Amino acid sequence: MAVWDLCIIAMEPEPKLKHWLVRSSRDLCWLLILEIVKMSTGPGLEPLVDQMISVITNDGRNIVGILKGFDQATNIILDESHERVFSTKEGVQQIVLGLYIIRGDNISIIGELDEDLDAHIDLSQLRGHPLKPVIH
Repeated sequence: MAVWDLCIIAMEPEPKLKHWLVRSSRDLCWLLILEIVKMSTGPGLEPLVDQMISVITNDGRNIVGILKGFDQATNIILDESHERVFSTKEGVQQIVLGLYIIRGDNISIIGELDEDLDAHIDLSQLRGHPLKPVIH
């Protein structure tokens, strides 16, 4: 059922969804859209706990580690982490960080890392420009 179909249902004289307190059918339509968006975004970082992830920070750093925890502000705790420093002249340098906390407001991207694929990449032969900081 499309979002607009749900909005049409909400505009009926007696909508089938009576458990929301709303002032108008337009409010109910927006509540339905928000609920659909919430359902489509999924559970967030929960499935990535105890998985290897890659984090790109706002200052362009690439930090890889095992996600151990997070909170509502997307502050994250990584274990067995290391920073990957890219260079155009030599291979990727890996700086061991160990147990590491990253503030949520410093995170640009979080992604799951395919450990099998990552294990087959020879980082000493990989060249690349370092990422530039994120500009807001």
